[in-house]
Amino acid sequence: MDGVEWEHHRVDFRLGTGDLEAVRFGISPGHELAHAVRVLLRPAQYPLAWGWLRQARERLPREPFAVLAQVVGADGYLPDFLTTTARWDLTPDEELAALRAAPLAGVRLDLGKRVARSTGREREGLRAMQDHPIRARALVADAWEAVWDAVLAPVWPELERILRADIAVRSRTIASDGLAAMAAGIHPQVSWGDGSVRVALRRHSEEVDCRGSGLVLVPTVLSSWSCFVLTEPPAQPTLFYPARGVTADWTRQAPDGARALDALVGPARAGILRAAHAPRTTSQVAADAGVAVSTASHHLTVLRDAGLIVSTREGARMLHVRAPLGEALVGAAL
Repeated sequence: MDGVEWEHHRVDFRLGTGDLEAVRFGISPGHELAHAVRVLLRPAQYPLAWGWLRQARERLPREPFAVLAQVVGADGYLPDFLTTTARWDLTPDEELAALRAAPLAGVRLDLGKRVARSTGREREGLRAMQDHPIRARALVADAWEAVWDAVLAPVWPELERILRADIAVRSRTIASDGLAAMAAGIHPQVSWGDGSVRVALRRHSEEVDCRGSGLVLVPTVLSSWSCFVLTEPPAQPTLFYPARGVTADWTRQAPDGARALDALVGPARAGILRAAHAPRTTSQVAADAGVAVSTASHHLTVLRDAGLIVSTREGARMLHVRAPLGEALVGAAL
């Protein structure tokens, strides 16, 4: 995975004309964690994360962080095995499980790339990991879990709301103005031309045919100044880009936003809406909210009539999930 800085090179993600089904959005907890490590290593490059940084430093587990810092590095190439394919409903637990089961050949290959980009003691440590990939994978996964629990789990609800709100806005842009308009608004170094999403890079040029595999667009909060691309098979072609609306106060804005959402739709419905990022049955909604099934059904009907959730039937079950308008509302509460 390589980062964007200058316009000396570019990657073209080639799509068919009007090929909307080839573009989808996802979130990546692993990508946020990798860049959390880089924020801690080089805070001067990430001023929008300074509010989070003050809290994170007090809770940071030193030895697990040292492991991740060695593997992630302060800049440049980011090992692909640290993240699985981004999805709309990807959870941190699923990301961690994928890391623990990452193919060993990919682990060795990615660590080898980091070896080639390192010097001194860091290179020696990475080479030792490369020589023992099973042990290295377990060590990295344990470090991932410890650092996540300490510094990102406490703010993940806020992060996730920002990410999903960004996706909702960009999805609406595709529907109203087209893919080209959406791509042009992602980042100054991302554009649309000749049927391709183009990303300016500093060291790498490539044309990636996405007509068979599709392109995943992934907003990110902690990597707030640059884009990254993932192009090497078997990984899904992916573009990571800074989410819109990220400010230096994002970690402190959630409580007021939560109260505003409660006042707008009522505490019970606001709670149901905030928890509706993944499909749930009416019974599950009722159990999570601590209300009767009939009460949950009434709240869901009100939210559905307002266009905030979508309900679809799957066999005998009715599943409820946030609609784009609901995503935008929950995210805007930040």
